[in-house]
Amino acid sequence: MREIVKQRGVFEKVEDSGVWWVQYFIGKKRYREKVGTKAAALALYQKRKADAAEGRKLPKLRNSPDVTIGDLLDDALEHVAHHKDLRNYKSRAEIVRAALGDLVAADLTPQDLKKWLGKQCKTAATSNRYKALISLAYKVGCENGRVEVNPARMVLHRKEPGGRCRFLDSEEYAALRAAIAELFPEHLASFLVSVHAGMRLTEQFTVDWSQVNLKRRTIELTKTKNGLARTVRLNPTAVAAIESLRRPGQKGTDLVFPSTEKDFSTRAWFPEALRETGITDYVWHSNRHTFCSWLAMKGATDRQIMEAAGHKSLAMAARYSHLSPAHAQSVVDMLSAEG
Repeated sequence: MREIVKQRGVFEKVEDSGVWWVQYFIGKKRYREKVGTKAAALALYQKRKADAAEGRKLPKLRNSPDVTIGDLLDDALEHVAHHKDLRNYKSRAEIVRAALGDLVAADLTPQDLKKWLGKQCKTAATSNRYKALISLAYKVGCENGRVEVNPARMVLHRKEPGGRCRFLDSEEYAALRAAIAELFPEHLASFLVSVHAGMRLTEQFTVDWSQVNLKRRTIELTKTKNGLARTVRLNPTAVAAIESLRRPGQKGTDLVFPSTEKDFSTRAWFPEALRETGITDYVWHSNRHTFCSWLAMKGATDRQIMEAAGHKSLAMAARYSHLSPAHAQSVVDMLSAEG
C-alpha cells in the first residue's frame, strides 16, 4: 500500500471533508486560510511562502469585507460536523442565515445582536442557544483570522427559569406504556430504558453493544454532557427491555437503540403517544425527571440521585429532595419542638 505523505502547511480541519486549509507563519504570527481542494491548497501555500520570502504584501485576511455572517456559519458547522447535537446546530444556523447571513460579519454590533435576539426569541433559553451559536461562529472566525471581534461575547447571557420537574405518576406511566406498546411497539424498549435508567437522550441513543454488560447490569457511558465517563446501573425492567433488542449477528459497534429517524429523534412518535393518553406538559427529557423523582420518593439521598443520573453537582439532584418521604417527615417533625 502506498504511504500517504502529509504536506507541510496543508491540512483538512475535518477529516474526509474534502475542504483543505493552509497554515503558515510570518515571524511569530500564524495565518490560516480556508481554500477548498487539496491541489488548490498546496498551490496557495507555496504562493504565500514565496510572497513572504520576497517581502510582498500579503492579502488582508482579518475583517475582510467579503466575509459575511453566512460564511462564519459555514465554518462553525464544519467545526461541529461530528457533534452529537449537529441537527440542532444546523436548524438554528438556517434561521440565523435567513435573517443575518448576508451581513458583513465585522459590521454586526452587540446592540444589533441583542435587538435581533429580543425580536427572534420568545424565551431566555432560546435566546441563549442562538447567542451561543453566533458566538461559536465568531470564535471560529477569530481563530481562522477572518474576524477580530466576537460581538456575542458582549451580549449578556439571559437568566433562565429553573423550570418544572414534570414527572409521571404511576397511572400516567401505565397509560403511556400501554399506548406506546399498542401504537409504537418498536419504541417501547427505548421508552422503558429512558424511564428506568435515566440517561439523557444523546447518551442513550449513542450506546453500542460493546458498552452493555447485562450480567453486571451496567452500561458504560464514554460520552456524556459533563464530558465524564460514568456507569449506568440497570434495574430488572431496563435489563429486560435491552434483552428484547438482542438480535443474532449483532456486532459490538452496533447501536443498542437503532433509529430510522435522523439523529435518533423521538419527535416522530412520542408526542403522538402523549396525545393518545392525554398527558400534557411532558417531553422525552421528562423521563429523566421521572427517574430522579421516583428515586427520591423511594428514599434515595441527593448524592445517590446525583450518582445515578450523572449530575455534575448535588444542587441538580437537590431539586427532587422535596419528594423524599424522609425529607417531608423531617420538616413536619420540626414542629414537635414547639410542644
